[in-house]
Amino acid sequence: MTDCPFCSIAAGDGPASVVYDGPETMAFMDLNPINEGHVLVIPREHSQGLAGLVPATGGRMFAVAQKVAAALRTSSVPTDGVNLFLADGEAAGQEVFHVHLHVIPRTEDDDVTLAAEQSRVAREELNDVADEITELL
Repeated sequence: MTDCPFCSIAAGDGPASVVYDGPETMAFMDLNPINEGHVLVIPREHSQGLAGLVPATGGRMFAVAQKVAAALRTSSVPTDGVNLFLADGEAAGQEVFHVHLHVIPRTEDDDVTLAAEQSRVAREELNDVADEITELL
């Protein structure tokens, strides 16, 4: 895809601080990090969202994210924990429409929050939704 910044990086045409460069996936530092050490893991092949992502490639992305998280924990980057985050679609907060998995190092005292109001749902409602999803799988 010619106007996709992540495709440009994957092709070697765009600038990036690369931490992993594999045949199907790559990882590089986020240009606008939430915390120091924030890394993005992408598939080399363009996929706007999860629906178009080859499942095996998604698995490889997660495996790379696990390795990056382990490296962060042993690096000099302050890392008490790690968040993995993937936004699929504009309503979910996706800004670059090439699938990417955020690996975000966390510390006890950082100001990062993922806040949502939760509510208790009746088991019957949960079962109904679970049944619908199961049928569609």
